[in-house]
Amino acid sequence: MKRLIYIVPVLLFVGLAIVLFRSLSGPPPGDLPSVLIGKPAPTTLLPALDAKTQAFATSDLRAGHVTVVNVFASWCVPCREEAPALEALSQVRGIGLYGIVQKDTPERARAFLSEVGNPFTHIDLDADGRASIEWGVYGVPETFVIDGHGVIRLRYAGAITPEVLSGTILPAIRSASTPS
Repeated sequence: MKRLIYIVPVLLFVGLAIVLFRSLSGPPPGDLPSVLIGKPAPTTLLPALDAKTQAFATSDLRAGHVTVVNVFASWCVPCREEAPALEALSQVRGIGLYGIVQKDTPERARAFLSEVGNPFTHIDLDADGRASIEWGVYGVPETFVIDGHGVIRLRYAGAITPEVLSGTILPAIRSASTPS
């Protein structure tokens, strides 16, 4: 009976630990669905990265062509890794490739783009990260495919690799290009 006093708390602790550990095995953030899919892109008014860059507005996302918006930062290691894929994406005809710099300074972001290349035609600066919250961004990099009416068709969390580009992003662009 005295052993039971010691065994029961240990068994309860082990059971609780198992339950808590299993709750950690949920989907990774990249697999979490976005509530914005099928809805208009958030209305944001952000400044341009710097004087060398044009900003984009919500109206630019409704300009009748597919737009890809990539959220990145200079301090983001996967953002460096996806630079070649973004350069390849910038060569796709008929789309706009826009960037949002999240929680960064213009100087660091410009140095980053000088180093890895700048595939973007427009870049907004989200210095405090508030606009990224409106977009539902969990972390950088994240990429959104938006149809010509300004409706989000895809959210991809993580670095764009050549496989992701050909298997996920380009099919989403083709799908967003077709009239609905």
